[in-house]
Amino acid sequence: MDMNQYLSMFIDESNDHLQSLNENMLELENNPEDLSIVQVIFRSAHTLKGMAATMGFEDLSSLTHQMENVLDLVRNEKLKMQEFIFDTLFQSLDALQSMVQDIMQGGEGKADVSSIVANLQAIVRGDMAPAGGSPGAGSGATADASGGAGTAIQLDEFQYSVLEQSITEGHKVMYLEVAIREDCQLKAARAYLVFDLLERYGEVVKSHPSVQEIEQEQFDRSFSLYYITQKEAGELQSMIMNLSEIDSAQVVVLDHETLGQLNSGAKETAAASAVVEPAATEPVPNAAPAKQPKAEPTKAAAKPSGTAAAPSRTIRVDIDRLDVLMNLLSELLIDRSRMEQLAYEVKRSDLTETVEHMSRVGSDLQNIVLKLRMVPIDTVFNRFPRMVRDLAKSLDKKIDLIITGAETELDRTVIDEIGDPLVHLLRNAVDHGVEPTAERIASGKPETGTVNLRAFHSGNHVFIEIEDDGHGIDRDKVLAKALKNGVVTEAEAATLSDEQVYMLLFAPGFSTAEVISDISGRGVGLDVVKTKIESLSGVVSVQSTLGKGTKFSVQLPLTLSIISAMLIKVGSEKYAIPLSSIVETGLIKREQIRQVHGYTMVPYRDAHIPLLSLAQLFEVSDFDESGEEETEIVVIRKGDRLAALTVEDFIGQNEIVIKNLGKYLPAIQGVAGATILGDGQVALIIDPNSFIK
Repeated sequence: MDMNQYLSMFIDESNDHLQSLNENMLELENNPEDLSIVQVIFRSAHTLKGMAATMGFEDLSSLTHQMENVLDLVRNEKLKMQEFIFDTLFQSLDALQSMVQDIMQGGEGKADVSSIVANLQAIVRGDMAPAGGSPGAGSGATADASGGAGTAIQLDEFQYSVLEQSITEGHKVMYLEVAIREDCQLKAARAYLVFDLLERYGEVVKSHPSVQEIEQEQFDRSFSLYYITQKEAGELQSMIMNLSEIDSAQVVVLDHETLGQLNSGAKETAAASAVVEPAATEPVPNAAPAKQPKAEPTKAAAKPSGTAAAPSRTIRVDIDRLDVLMNLLSELLIDRSRMEQLAYEVKRSDLTETVEHMSRVGSDLQNIVLKLRMVPIDTVFNRFPRMVRDLAKSLDKKIDLIITGAETELDRTVIDEIGDPLVHLLRNAVDHGVEPTAERIASGKPETGTVNLRAFHSGNHVFIEIEDDGHGIDRDKVLAKALKNGVVTEAEAATLSDEQVYMLLFAPGFSTAEVISDISGRGVGLDVVKTKIESLSGVVSVQSTLGKGTKFSVQLPLTLSIISAMLIKVGSEKYAIPLSSIVETGLIKREQIRQVHGYTMVPYRDAHIPLLSLAQLFEVSDFDESGEEETEIVVIRKGDRLAALTVEDFIGQNEIVIKNLGKYLPAIQGVAGATILGDGQVALIIDPNSFIK
């Protein structure tokens, strides 16, 4: 059998099963008595085991087999679910995910999971004490017996990507191990001095034990951490050793390779001797998607096995093929515009009719191709419940994540890029937004905090909202920190609205955190979130009420490939403005233009808005509207802010294909790309967001 023929199929189906396992495990955690959910989990694990055995990935198959043994006892009511079993099964799922990731990167899916297997076997024997540790070991928060610094820290996907990006951008990424003297009486205070020193010269991304454990002196005498800085390793080591009662400080500078090796090692749990049982060989996976259904009521689970399954109506299509199809469609649309132009000039009825028919077919084809590229945002949202569950557990908070609108569809290009920004906004909501349980009870709130994650369509945009019912943003605190950091001046601060103050949170390196945290509050992230969203032609905004909560709203375009635009003319130049940014077009008289505090303004509705000249912005030499009695304007919008652009004439509305300007041209402010018009001319696509500050 040619294994390569089935490898891609195996990876896709394994990821589907792992996602199903995570979702159903979370549901089982909320309903531990529901055996129908256990049946669904068992079937997914059984199928995954058979697929792995067939493909020859024995470690993956063996671990799944051990999970099956536990689940079999639960579904036969010989074992009741409890916290340690949940933690161990979740730990197993993380290990399985790491193995599949290794296979995706060309590896053999090998991992030392002997300690997890030992814990699973202990559960089957009825011995709930985990191998080599206390019952808390299943949470993944155990410290090394000698002080916690002996094993590399486990990084999650977002933290790892932050470190990788920092190395790429020329920052120094280091792994530090610090030990405090054995005779030290105030270990937590000495550890605080180390963290305080490090925070002055860089960012701590992850520590072990966690900051909360260190603050409560729940560590022996050493701790480890990942750190981003511009300082030299030797200088940093000297500064740490100059602090009193520090026994040793080891600093290792990491590159991409060593970071990967260190993190790979951390994913492999410390060895404990356990016999790995081989699994039976089972059939090759089918080509059809193998997504498991959500847990159904008991009656549905008892459906007769002889009932024929409905034939699958879906197929998997390689992403590259969709990209090629989109490029071909783009060329077809350009040719269609050219044909329409020629038919208009020739004025032959039979040619005009044929071109009109081709245009209708082209439009239908365009809609079909765009729909093929549309992916439910659920593919991003489905990993968040598990993430929030783990964060809440590590922070000792109770949090309900409520997801609505997961069926909302977005272009695949946007879907691929939006995951990391949403991860950080959710982390921010869980860590900074929702208060600790005691604080919530004291303020009369339910002890369980709520984080809402919503997605919905509005016009040609998709909105994603992350809203928490926490303590909200303290306007005065944010403004004071911004003034201290020099982000704004005293004069500017006096004129800022509440929303403008909240947007200061997105300034580079800005953080209001008083206590350093493994989750957020280190000034790494919110500025990256804003940059990423704006690179997708999106907008992020913040609303908050002190004491009641905060809402982050992200506005994204449906697609980044083909858009509706208004074509306009300025002198000999033609430009395209996305219709999604246009409020309306109009005509203004010269006497309506006002100069206010050095800004050119025009009346609009019941207010005045800035007026910008495209001819001046893009230095168009053959048009000057200053001599005109009346001027055409386009009113554009960014969030709730408006501005007006002066143009010479309107050409009309058109569907345009966005083309990148290419690597030979630098980023041009105000230009989002270019398009080829029906007459073969190139028109620049204006980015209205860059004109409204």
